[in-house]
Amino acid sequence: MHVLRSLAVRRLRLRPPPWSARHFSASTHTQIRNQIYDAVRNPDQFHTYQLLSSSSRTPLVTLWTTSWCPTCRVVEPLLRDLVRSGVGEDEGGVAYCTVEYDAPDVMAAGLGQTYMITSVPTLLSFDAGEAQVLTKVVDGKQLADARFLEAWIRAEARRRGQRGAGGGSLLENLFGRK
Repeated sequence: MHVLRSLAVRRLRLRPPPWSARHFSASTHTQIRNQIYDAVRNPDQFHTYQLLSSSSRTPLVTLWTTSWCPTCRVVEPLLRDLVRSGVGEDEGGVAYCTVEYDAPDVMAAGLGQTYMITSVPTLLSFDAGEAQVLTKVVDGKQLADARFLEAWIRAEARRRGQRGAGGGSLLENLFGRK
C-alpha cells in the first residue's frame, strides 16, 4: 500500500503544473480574440469600454454614427463583420463598438466635441485611453472599402498599447521609418 501511494505521489510530481510553458504548446496557445461591444449610448458605457481595452492592451476601434446617416448603415455592418471574422487578431486584436453620436446622453456629455467628431460616420481608434486622431477616418468612400478597412484595422491592432500610428513616434509616422 505504501509503495502504491509513493508511486502516485511521484506521478503527480512528474506532471508539469498547468501553468508551465510546456503545457501551452504553440498548437494549443489561444490566440487573442477581437471583442465586439454593444453600441454606446452614454458616457459611462464609453469609458467602461475604454478601460477594458486599455487593461487588455487592445486598441478600441469606434465608429461614430447617427440614426439618420445612410452611409453609417452601410459602413457599420461591414466593419462589424471584419472585426467578427478576425481581422487584426494576428496583429494583437482590437475591441470594437459604435458610438451613437445623436443619443441624448452622448450629446449632453459632449463626447463628440471632446474627440473632434465633425462628421459621421467617423472611424476613431483609442489606444490606452487616448484618441488616435492622426489615424481618424472620415471619408465615406474609404469607410465603404473593405480592403482599406482591413488594412486600417490591422495597423491599429499593431499598436498594442504603444500609442501613435502603429507604435512609432509622430515623426516616424509622418515621414516613415529609416
